[in-house]
Amino acid sequence: MRAVVTRVKRASVTIDGKVTGAIEKGFLVLLGVHKDDTEKEADWIADRICGIRIFEDADGKMNVNPKDAGAAILIVSQFTLYADYKSRRPGFTNAARPDTAVGLYERVIAECRNRGFTVETGEFGADMIVSSDNDGPVTIIMDSDDR
Repeated sequence: MRAVVTRVKRASVTIDGKVTGAIEKGFLVLLGVHKDDTEKEADWIADRICGIRIFEDADGKMNVNPKDAGAAILIVSQFTLYADYKSRRPGFTNAARPDTAVGLYERVIAECRNRGFTVETGEFGADMIVSSDNDGPVTIIMDSDDR
């Protein structure tokens, strides 16, 4: 599983002209599910998202976790994170099919909510406009293969 986690001042998702998810201070998470991922990878990535200390403390050091920073999370499905770009036309055979990916995407959302976070989302498979005001910018790429 892969997640691109960006610290934001605000972020939103719009589908067909309607905002379907929006947060203020927090994380915009683009989440990709690999065809071989299981609940184990979903739980691991949720734990990393909810625990990474990339908010600044009183000394200006990135040392505060999202819970203590009062952060919210916006999670957007992004199968293109598993693009094979060896040719000029990318392939997506490493991305999980929707029948697998949806459940794991929803598990990550549920795990973050179970940890007390406000979690907003896009809509799996929809054509979305994602907007963000990045903070820092601070962007971290997480991959369950790096465990």
